[in-house]
Amino acid sequence: MKRNRILRALRIALIAVVAVAVLSFVVMSLWNLLMPAIFGWHTVSFWQALGILILSRILFGGFQRRGVGGWHWRRRMAERWEQMTPEEREKFREGMRGRCGHMEMPAAEQKV
Repeated sequence: MKRNRILRALRIALIAVVAVAVLSFVVMSLWNLLMPAIFGWHTVSFWQALGILILSRILFGGFQRRGVGGWHWRRRMAERWEQMTPEEREKFREGMRGRCGHMEMPAAEQKV
């Protein structure tokens, strides 16, 4: 069992290294194809392309893990909320207040 976990971890690490290398090569190729022709900038090496990839990830994407179903969960919760009766919504709010503290009512609910 333990050996399978080690092999799986090594396989995932190898796939990650290959993916980073391929992405760096794609960034380098696109940069060297477009930037010198459009802006007159210098070409970049593989390692500079890796640095650009990491820098753009830090500046624009961050390193948090993104779940595939993140938006799906939010949409599903909105659908469930719409199907609740006012009594069920109040019961849900009370339960959440007990766990998370004070919750604001949605704008649509405040008018009612």
